[in-house]
Amino acid sequence: MDKTELKAKWRQTPHCPGVYLMKGEGGGIIYVGKAKDLHRRLANYFSPSRATLDNSKTRALIAAIRDFDYYEVRNDQESLILEQKLIKEYRPHYNVQLRDDKRYLLLRATRQETLPRFTLVRLRKDDGARYLGPFVHATALKETLEWLNHRFRLRTCNCRQPGEEQYRHCHDDVIRHCSAPCIGRISPEAYREQFDAALGLLEGRGRKEHLDALTAEMTAAADALDFEKAARLRDIRENIIRTLEPARRFARRSSDLPGTVDPDRDLARLADALGMPRPPAIMECFDISNLSDNHIVASMVRFTNGRPDNAAYRRYRIRGVDGQNDFASMLEVVRRRYSRIVNESSALYEKPADIGTYAWLQQLSAEGRAPIKVPDLVVVDGGKGQLSVAIDVLREVGLQDMPVIGLAKRDEEVYFPDRSDPLILERDSGALKLLQRLRDEAHRFANNYNELLVRKRVRESRLDAFPGMTPRRKELLLTRYRSIPGIRSRSPEDIAEIPGISLAWARRFCAWLQEH
Repeated sequence: MDKTELKAKWRQTPHCPGVYLMKGEGGGIIYVGKAKDLHRRLANYFSPSRATLDNSKTRALIAAIRDFDYYEVRNDQESLILEQKLIKEYRPHYNVQLRDDKRYLLLRATRQETLPRFTLVRLRKDDGARYLGPFVHATALKETLEWLNHRFRLRTCNCRQPGEEQYRHCHDDVIRHCSAPCIGRISPEAYREQFDAALGLLEGRGRKEHLDALTAEMTAAADALDFEKAARLRDIRENIIRTLEPARRFARRSSDLPGTVDPDRDLARLADALGMPRPPAIMECFDISNLSDNHIVASMVRFTNGRPDNAAYRRYRIRGVDGQNDFASMLEVVRRRYSRIVNESSALYEKPADIGTYAWLQQLSAEGRAPIKVPDLVVVDGGKGQLSVAIDVLREVGLQDMPVIGLAKRDEEVYFPDRSDPLILERDSGALKLLQRLRDEAHRFANNYNELLVRKRVRESRLDAFPGMTPRRKELLLTRYRSIPGIRSRSPEDIAEIPGISLAWARRFCAWLQEH
């Protein structure tokens, strides 16, 4: 889009909280931001003031914007949660914060324990516990949890099953912060009732009654001229309100939110653009990522009804290709994907002679008898070359009737098997945007896998190949000498000076180093 079209699109944005995604050349996400008022916030980009343009980074971002999308949310807390998820997903070039692995706090309720408790964590685990959150206001959450434990007299010790031994070292019962179920001051059943009442408050039950009680206590303290207590109660009340502010959890790629993305509409437009009899309910896209000859990987992502189907994503390490060869790599990954679908469909032995393999697999998918549903459309990232390779493979495995197209990134051209000229879709069409979302997701998934393998390789060391090398010895050597050349320059006597390394071991190790 040019600047005039961008301004026209901006003028239609609503005055509500939300998250916006700025797109650069080719449709890639270059910046993710949040706003209490989307319309006013986006004015900084499409009707910027002189002060805004004085910032060189902002000026470069504005110059790079070619399009944008946005999602509407209900409040500021939801916008913070969604912004974090989208930044971690896309890792945009112009975003600096929230790109690391740090996450908002969660509240973990260990309901599976005899004497349950609350703990703060950052990752969900499949451990039987009840998780609440994420909570974007960490200080408010911690203060609320402290008040909650005090008000309901819940235990804060870390052991799973506390007893008399732990009680000897705990003073919470003395200061009346804990009901001491560990020594029988209260029965496990009565303690669990208190815990369930606290959990119910965090889930929103009885919220008004507790807030009204705090308000009454605060008013009484103020009337008694105990302003410190009144201020403390005021802060507790505000922290509870901030913590319990309703916010939805957002799954990755939350395309069901109100905004510029309408998957159902885009699917219908894609079907019209490609001349398909009905919208492709299941689409699969392939992408190759190679940073070096040692790390060549591929990804396959699946969209169902225009939305990401994360559970069906697959990633591959390319095994049978020497060097960087996108065509050969595409051939391998498409063959591995669809030969598996064909081989695992045992009902193919019942296929009538007058029906093709793809049509029969579609019928099995509709009847729920196929272990893996076949896609209605396959998209390969690339032009004629990648598409030709995919067609050859599909013909080889008997799926030559399966619809397949190629999407060339440079000019966003759509290539068909039986046409020499590509289809050029309008840049702002929903059909192209859906294909771009599918292709960009495959690209992101492949790159993330490549980065994972690179980080794993960096953690490895040539020292691991020496027989008798332990993680502790490797850590001692690299801490002292920093690198393998630094170690090689030392004598066995020098190395044996490190505590935990003997002279005999050091001599064997130095001889191995010189040999290798």
